[in-house]
Amino acid sequence: MNAIADRYRRHANAFEHKIAAVRPEQWANQSPCAAWDARDVVDHIVSMHGVMLRPVDRTPSPAPSVKEDPLAAFRAVRADVEAVLDDPALAGADCDTPNGRMSVEQQIDQVVSDDLVLHGWDLARATGQDETIPADDVARLWAGTAALPAEVMEKLRTPGAYGPGVEVFGPEVMVPDDASLQDRLLGLIGRDPAR
Repeated sequence: MNAIADRYRRHANAFEHKIAAVRPEQWANQSPCAAWDARDVVDHIVSMHGVMLRPVDRTPSPAPSVKEDPLAAFRAVRADVEAVLDDPALAGADCDTPNGRMSVEQQIDQVVSDDLVLHGWDLARATGQDETIPADDVARLWAGTAALPAEVMEKLRTPGAYGPGVEVFGPEVMVPDDASLQDRLLGLIGRDPAR
């Protein structure tokens, strides 16, 4: 395995653990994403995994819907993405993305693997779980996000810039100067760590 596949598995393990810990009555809880409840967060993650399969002409394996069984739905698409990452020819294939041409594994790393971390925080916040993001993930995501050019950040904050109904980041939330790096990261991507 390589660093991207290892990172994906670590992120997927953490997200799967969070799904498994959600109690049935918590699925309708509001998430930090204004339009989504806890189940919608998982639905977004499952849908984006399906998007990652398109460049290699694959579709998600048959599975229950997120409405029927969020954990089974996630496990199925997770297995699909891991199969791509485990196949050097598929993982290394080039694909066109909204951020330029890159390998399939790079797109998985930059999109769903990172999403598992950030939306894992959303799911944890919505359902009263531990919201701590591993320090190495916080540092890596902060370094990459804070270094983005202003025009890229503006596009990421513009609803619909990456497709109809797609909103990547919300408006920046200001946090105290002495806030933790995790809180600074969350504020930068439009989450309010204090709410």
